Parts: sequence; C-alpha cells; structure tokens
Amino acid sequence: MRSAIRPMPCVRHSATVESTVRGAGIDNYRAEVRVLDLPEPVLLSPEHVLIDVQCAGVGNWDDIVRSGGWNIGCAPPMALGVEAAGIVRDIGPAVTRFRVGDAVLAHAMPVQQGAWAERWVALESQVAHKPVEVAWTVAAALPVPALTAHQVLDNALGLQPGETVLVHGAGGITGGLLVSLAADVGATVIGTAGPRNTDRLMQLGAADVVDYHAADWPERVRKLCPGGLPAAVNAVRGQAGLIMPLVASGGRLATITGDPPLEVRGIRISNCYVQPDGRALEQVATRLAHQRVSIPLAATYPLFDAAAALARVVSGSGPVVLEVR
Repeated sequence: MRSAIRPMPCVRHSATVESTVRGAGIDNYRAEVRVLDLPEPVLLSPEHVLIDVQCAGVGNWDDIVRSGGWNIGCAPPMALGVEAAGIVRDIGPAVTRFRVGDAVLAHAMPVQQGAWAERWVALESQVAHKPVEVAWTVAAALPVPALTAHQVLDNALGLQPGETVLVHGAGGITGGLLVSLAADVGATVIGTAGPRNTDRLMQLGAADVVDYHAADWPERVRKLCPGGLPAAVNAVRGQAGLIMPLVASGGRLATITGDPPLEVRGIRISNCYVQPDGRALEQVATRLAHQRVSIPLAATYPLFDAAAALARVVSGSGPVVLEVR
C-alpha cells in the first residue's frame, strides 16, 4: 500500500570512490533494477538516524516508484525501498530514543537514497526499536503492512471490543495482520480468503473464514452478521463496493486499495494510506511479537538479485525480503 507521507527532497552529496556503498535501484525511470554504487549517506539533520541495513522489504509499491508513478522525493539514479531493519550506526545530536548499536526497523521515505542499500538514513520519528523475538527478515517486511493494519483499525475504524469486523482479502499479509490485531482488540473477526489460508487465519484469531471464491460468499457473510456489519475493511483491489451492502447503515468501511465507494446510508468511508510513525510501529511490532505473529515470507534474495525479488513480488507471490548483510 502506498504511503501518504510527503516526500523530503532527495539530497545528493559529493563522494569519492572510497566513500560509496552498495545498493540496488535504477538509473532511470522504468529501467531495470540493478546494483549501484551510491554516495555514502550522511546525517543531514539533527533528527536523523543512520542505519546499517540488515534486510530490506520489497513491495509492489517499489515497482510504482521504479516506473515513475510515485514521487518519493528522489530522482534516478537512486536506490529503491521504503522499509528496512538494521542496526543504528550513527545519530544526530537531537536524537533521544536511539543509541548506536540499537536494532531498529522503519518505514520512511528516502532522504538521500532508498532502503535497498547497505546504509540508510531516516528521521527518528519514523524509526522503531526491533523486538528481540522478531527475526531480521520478518522485521524488514513488517513496517508497511503492520502500520497499515494498525492505522486502519485504530484511526480509520476506531474498532471497539465486542464489535464485528469483516476483513475482505484476509489471506494477504496485511489482511492477516488486520485479523490478528482486530482479534487482539477483542473484536469478532470475519475474514474472506481462499481455503489454503483458513487454518492460518483461525489461528490468528478469526471467528469465521468465508471462501471468496464461492459465488454466494456475500450471502454467507450476511448470515454470520444478519444485522449488518458495524465495520469492514477492504484489502482486495476494486472490491470495496462489493462489501458496501454488507455494512450496516451508519457503519464504517475502510479500504486500502485506493478505490473508495460513494458514501450511502450514512456509512463512513475511509480511503487509507499508510503514514510513517515510529512510535506506533514499535507498539504494534511489540504486540505482534508477544502474540507470536510472524509474516510468512515467499522468499529472500541477496541484494544483487533485487530485480528478481521485485519481479516475484509483482507476480503476486507474496512478501519478499532482500538480505543486505
């Protein structure tokens, strides 16, 4: 899901051959991803944190950046990537929450380069401490979907204990986190997904899982909540309108696919874009670690094979992580 953060200007600085780092990105928009020699990133603000990247997340939004469809504040040549996990290498003088050596994760827009690089700079406000229980690979894939799920449930829906919520498209990574966090709040969760995800979603806390391949799946949901759903989340592109009839008058619907339907019957519609938030990310990562919730990765790739990693994500195979170190 695309971030709503306003991009900061991407700052270039001169560097010698000795002061470069290895990264993966593009020379021009719509170009193939390749390994790049990038200028050594530096702290340009007192609030900046310099991170030695261990692993970086790969999402379909990275292909939107590659093709020029999302301005993240940088122009090629540049490393891609807006989420990663690593170890703090240096901090600005105004940073108070982190020290050199801390293990962290973040969703942030590039300051000088993206996260697919050996080192990455982010604002302190967008960085979170990594729970010890969370592996580097999982921590790298967590920031965008975890923040998305948290912000949808807490900010957009204001989900309350005892309410029933539908998660349409619960089989995906963000969908599974929506199920887990909603169940942790004390809500009754109905998920739609394919049969292969049913057991996993039940373990995450879903009360019922409906197979959306069935032609009558909306009617099955309606039978589970005959009075209409007080809250629903759409995570399937182009299908927010399909679940509107299932939502009670005066209810709430949030969509994370950028296709909000028109408001009818007093239903409050939220078109959600993830916002970087280090403190919120830290809280939700800790909650998920305590619940022993993980992200089932499709694959990991070395940094030099970033092009193949992005192609696999675009094909819809699931979350992929680059192992930088």
